[in-house]
Amino acid sequence: MAVKEENRKQYFIAVIPPAPIYDEAHALKEHFRDEYRSKAALNSPPHITLHMPFLWREEKEERLTQALRDFARMRDPVKVCLDNFSCFSPRVIFINVTETDALAAMQGDLHRFMKQQLNIFNANYQDRPFHPHLTLAFRDLRKEQFRRAWDAFRDREFKAEFVADRIVLLKHNGRNWDAFQEFTLESSYSTETNPELTTTEG
Repeated sequence: MAVKEENRKQYFIAVIPPAPIYDEAHALKEHFRDEYRSKAALNSPPHITLHMPFLWREEKEERLTQALRDFARMRDPVKVCLDNFSCFSPRVIFINVTETDALAAMQGDLHRFMKQQLNIFNANYQDRPFHPHLTLAFRDLRKEQFRRAWDAFRDREFKAEFVADRIVLLKHNGRNWDAFQEFTLESSYSTETNPELTTTEG
């Protein structure tokens, strides 16, 4: 018997930056809403997607979260660098994330783990290369507004870095995405020994 659609919820997995980067990114999303009439990105917290949305039965949520806990236990924290703005013309504008071997390896390992352990995968995205980014405006950004926004942001600077020491499972509540559960990337590495990380945007 087929699983009823109402018994399944949408989830995805991401890295969510800490404050003050989180707050700056959220403020930029609000700017795109107010200045360019694009509010869809506000339906989720600022994030870098590691695994695209998938459906899972809510009553089996503990199996999903335990699997992610097991995955995170095997991973080291990853340094993430944000480097100015970029776009996917003609709809998407985002903060660019520097592609690193460590981040790509974590994303690739997560996809393999989810497919092997839980039979979760996104067929539509399996052949697409990983391009980490933090979206500020996308599907409801009209083409004329995209051109105006990109003219304003193409040469604007945004520099920040942080240590991603956890991954987050997000869950759709019927209207938007909530950060549902965090999973600490465990190792002997400690972010407490790091110098303070700052952001600059202008």
